[in-house]
Amino acid sequence: MNENIILIGMPGAGKSTVSVVLAKKLGKNFLDSDIVIQERTGKLLHEIISESGIDEFNRIEDSVNASLCVTNTIIATGGSVIYGKKAMEHLKSIGKIFYLKLSYEEIEERLGDLRKRGVVLKEGQDLKALYEERTPLYEKYADFTIECDGKMLREVVEEIASILSHAL
Repeated sequence: MNENIILIGMPGAGKSTVSVVLAKKLGKNFLDSDIVIQERTGKLLHEIISESGIDEFNRIEDSVNASLCVTNTIIATGGSVIYGKKAMEHLKSIGKIFYLKLSYEEIEERLGDLRKRGVVLKEGQDLKALYEERTPLYEKYADFTIECDGKMLREVVEEIASILSHAL
């Protein structure tokens, strides 16, 4: 099975961590699309946002994710990937999309300084408003939703592996 597995979800949901462990477990490659953005631009995510603005960051993120050309790879995406229509259509065409779903309360508890994490917040927007704006988009694009509240890393990885062994 050479299909890609794409993880989407809010910042702090564990996409990068789950991706690395899942890649090891399944013998797949690992790619973090935020790192690809940083490599291609030569800048950290929060630098792109502060220097060029959210709209330009979203354009770059959409372009980078829409251009990913990989197989047999676990892809951890940035939390704002779902704003990119081209990116999401492309990702859907190259793999199965798993939404790592966490309650607002768990997200709030896990996150520190949002801007240092490169979290895309509009002027005056708080985490709750961001969560409510993004949740329907994650649900729209997900092939599978993994409820992550109260689960250990290995439980999330096992659940995804189990779905893959039955669904694909």
